[in-house]
Amino acid sequence: MRFFLYLNAFFLLATVVLAWTKEDHEIFDLVGALEAAEGKGTTFYSWLDVAPSASLAEINKAYRKKSMQLHPDKNPGVKGIQERFSRLGVIANILRSPERRERYDFFYKNGVPKWRGTGYYYTRFRPGLGTVLVFLTILTTGLQYVVQTINYRRDLARIGRTMHDARLAAWGPKMTPLEGKRKVKVNLGGGPRLDDSGNLAAGRMIDMVVDGDKVHILDPSEGLIPLNEGSATPAALSRTWLVALLRGAVMKVQKKGKATESECESDDGLDAAASGASVGQQGGHTAVENAGGRRRKTVRKR
Repeated sequence: MRFFLYLNAFFLLATVVLAWTKEDHEIFDLVGALEAAEGKGTTFYSWLDVAPSASLAEINKAYRKKSMQLHPDKNPGVKGIQERFSRLGVIANILRSPERRERYDFFYKNGVPKWRGTGYYYTRFRPGLGTVLVFLTILTTGLQYVVQTINYRRDLARIGRTMHDARLAAWGPKMTPLEGKRKVKVNLGGGPRLDDSGNLAAGRMIDMVVDGDKVHILDPSEGLIPLNEGSATPAALSRTWLVALLRGAVMKVQKKGKATESECESDDGLDAAASGASVGQQGGHTAVENAGGRRRKTVRKR
């Protein structure tokens, strides 16, 4: 039930965000820039020194007065004066337009929203490819961790239910612990099926052994397999795709390094053997020269 409430709230928020127009985004930018330049809480009306109910004539009069104060020609060398003067003209045009003024009055009374949609922030900040890849990596890793957590909790619930059913079958409805081992069959759910004898069995049945407070799964090949909460695999960042990818890359580099070391050792052995053979040949030449002078050149018969 709570999930559907959150889902409805999300769709409601998404509908509101999608309802904001380009003109709304322009108002958001102007409000932020005006407060950054003139001070927190400064509004279009307070900057022009008029009331929110001011008429068009009053707004034009206030604009002319303010534009004379902020004109760049009268404020040479003042930092940011050109931006302030340009901003004044845009604000005056918004207040002169009945439709755009009505839209500004809505945000003036209700406040400018903090969250303005991903499209708004993307067009303002325009993240690069690296930023997008980092964001997607963190997002997918986090989602995988959340899925692991959900699966872990589901496995814990299934294990607890199976252990309870096994004890119920072994101890009876009163759940009074009995000494000794008791072999029972537990239904794991599923549709009806035929057992080994050809009889109709309700769902998938497995053999289990209850020994005191301990519960085991009876496997024909492996024997008794303990069943407890430790049988479930908890969520871990080390089992997410990012960590697994990094671990695989490190292991690959390590294997490559070991292979290179082995090749170097093999090359060193071959060089040593070749050096020994060369020394032997040189020794043979020296013995011949000592015995009879220079070696005679073999003449090939025609």
